[in-house]
Amino acid sequence: MINKLLLIAELDVQNWTYILVGTTFALYIGIAIWSRAGSTKEFYVAGGGVSPLANGMATAADWMSAASFISMAGIISFAGFDGAVYLMGWTGGYVLLALLLAPYLRKFGKFTVPDFIGDRYYSKTARIVAVMCALLVSFTYVAGQMRGVGIVFSRFLEVDINTGVIIGMLIVLFYAVLGGMKGITYTQVAQYCVLIFAFMVPAIFISIQVTGNPIPQLGFGSELSDGSGTYLLDKLDDLSNQLGFAEYTEGSKSTIDIFAITLALMIGTAGLPHVIVRFFTVKRVKDARKSAGIALLLIVILYSTAPAVAAFARTNMIETVSNQPYAEVPVWFKKWETTGLISFDDKNKDGLISYVANTSKNELTIDRDIMVLANPEIAKLPNWVVALVAAGGLAAALSTAAGLLLVISSSISHDLIKKIIKPSISEKEELVVARLSAVGAVCIAGYFGINPPGFVAAVVALAFGLAAASFFPAIILGIFYKRMNKEGAIAGMLVGIISMLLYMIKYKLGWFDSQLPDKSEWWFGISPEGFGTIAMMLNFIISIIIMKLTKAPPEEVQKIVEDIRIPSGAKEAIQH
Repeated sequence: MINKLLLIAELDVQNWTYILVGTTFALYIGIAIWSRAGSTKEFYVAGGGVSPLANGMATAADWMSAASFISMAGIISFAGFDGAVYLMGWTGGYVLLALLLAPYLRKFGKFTVPDFIGDRYYSKTARIVAVMCALLVSFTYVAGQMRGVGIVFSRFLEVDINTGVIIGMLIVLFYAVLGGMKGITYTQVAQYCVLIFAFMVPAIFISIQVTGNPIPQLGFGSELSDGSGTYLLDKLDDLSNQLGFAEYTEGSKSTIDIFAITLALMIGTAGLPHVIVRFFTVKRVKDARKSAGIALLLIVILYSTAPAVAAFARTNMIETVSNQPYAEVPVWFKKWETTGLISFDDKNKDGLISYVANTSKNELTIDRDIMVLANPEIAKLPNWVVALVAAGGLAAALSTAAGLLLVISSSISHDLIKKIIKPSISEKEELVVARLSAVGAVCIAGYFGINPPGFVAAVVALAFGLAAASFFPAIILGIFYKRMNKEGAIAGMLVGIISMLLYMIKYKLGWFDSQLPDKSEWWFGISPEGFGTIAMMLNFIISIIIMKLTKAPPEEVQKIVEDIRIPSGAKEAIQH
């Protein structure tokens, strides 16, 4: 009887998932058909007429990827205090982008980041280097999104991760190829609504359940509702100590690594091409500033909630499975086991799940990417809430994947084909090439989604490192230093991206060694996720040294740099 009831409950979750995911997918496809792109301007920048509110919502959805929705709370739940680097770096980075870069890039008025670099540095070589960097950053980033899609599908639609990735590829291919930036923009508005609702509803439910406080951000620092007078974080510290883990509220990373990762994530954010291009879709520079502010407010809702979700998920997970008989584990545990993202190895054959820090005695392996997705099931929330989280995870992953695919597509069709290989190409032909490029990009993204180099947040962090190492110095110097020339920018980008790639390949992928090098071998104690800071510094140093040894840019280029820093209407006001 109990088994039948459990089976019905599980079928209900799956039916809810089909309903909610099916409805949201139908909505995304419908929007793509309604807003399909008919010109290259609509395909690249949505015609340049998106309202600040719509652009702010779309930017927030584009920005809050599977790493934000699925993986950030997961990594905080495992790393505790150390996981806060992602929270600080990504949020701070968006502020940096909104205040320091977005208005100036919008005033420059180009379609893409390689377009800005190619024109600002008056060089086809600079444009080609920028295209290569954009492709590297975007493919690394999109791998994390496609893995997130695969994880959601594998659990809630009960298909394997690879099949889930393929389904996600087909959906995003449809509305990215058909609608271009115009379709993606209005689809992302809908996806923001879905993902924020899906993230907040279970967080509010569990906050009430655990602390009695309906506001998760306050529940995070509140006493437990069991009458013990114990605070949530104190209990989590105690549970961690009992299992041999470091205290949740204490960090284990070195100060220099925390600084390096945080800065790499910040400056990487400011160099992300798929976020930067969003500010080209509004009419005026004023609108770019407005949409940046709106997006920041919308992003803060999720980012301020993530630490609470992490603490709730970690506490519930430990209390539910640690030292419990494996024969009596809940249905959700068995379902996640089938995905391979949680596993039990009964080393001492006592039938109890031993979850401890000691690797030789630990019997439970948990992929941190499941923490947010499994959290509602662990907390025994209603079936529709469980399904809602699945729909939200897909919305977060697909919204960012679509933005990244557009960057890849436009880099090839506009920056490579139109600007370098075949300048005489017609607009109709360019649109066809853009769509074909998107198809190819989806296929490659799917491969990386099936074979990613780590969990979602780690893969995405590497993409930020690549963006920090390559684009950030070239953009900053291009806007604020009119003496900066093409020789310096090209040399800096090449040194930055190559050094980041080599470090990532050696210390994250282990390609140069028979096994992954130990942390003790990291340069200055800095992890691969934080090395973007060092690579960025190398970029700046090389750029400035080479610039000093070569001739200044042409006068017309220096005049453009002066003009983009002057607020609209300022010249007229001075003259009058």
